[in-house]
Amino acid sequence: MSLLYIIGTPIGNLGDISFRAKEILGNCDIIACEDTRVTIKLINHLGLSKKLISCRAHNEEAAAKKLISLLDEGKTVAYTSDAGTPALSDPGAFMARRAAEAGHDVIPIPGPSAFAALLSVAGGFDKSVIFEGFLSPKPGRRRSRLKELLDTGCGFVLYESPYRIVKLFTDLAEFDSERYVCLGREMTKLHEEYLRGSAGEINEILQKKAENGGIKGEFSLYVSGKS
Repeated sequence: MSLLYIIGTPIGNLGDISFRAKEILGNCDIIACEDTRVTIKLINHLGLSKKLISCRAHNEEAAAKKLISLLDEGKTVAYTSDAGTPALSDPGAFMARRAAEAGHDVIPIPGPSAFAALLSVAGGFDKSVIFEGFLSPKPGRRRSRLKELLDTGCGFVLYESPYRIVKLFTDLAEFDSERYVCLGREMTKLHEEYLRGSAGEINEILQKKAENGGIKGEFSLYVSGKS
């Protein structure tokens, strides 16, 4: 029986890597990662030298078979996604299940998560919060699912790209312009920013930003429940 470690890595600031994560990455035999070009930056930052294997969403099944073979040989494997905690809008879940089914221990190494980080500063009071991640890029599906989430009465967290954030807020303000939201942009990075207020207020801010040079950065959005 071998070990597969699922490791949370920084969502932006590399200083957020944990001591335990660094130790595991340094001691494992192989690092499987979502994108070797991204993970190598972290590995270099930590002063490590390790063999990296790509395990992206589109090749996750094939990569899992290869990694299980390595685990069967007694190798210790660590898995990281590009940023944050694997399996939260990132690859990793398939490999974790297959490795466990093959009889290997799958161990979490807790670390950064945009979902948890945003909730910690959002100022929400929800008893239940739904993690949805990215909505469909198709307008009809996006609007339908957004309406369903609003109707649950629970808080929820979404991820969105700079290319669709204005469209998302246009829909959100149309459905419930008074709903309290907290929008995080480029969290933990150089241009980190948070906007708090009603959906209508933040929508107006984003519309103006879009008109005055465009919008940049990756977004995490908390939307409060009805209460």
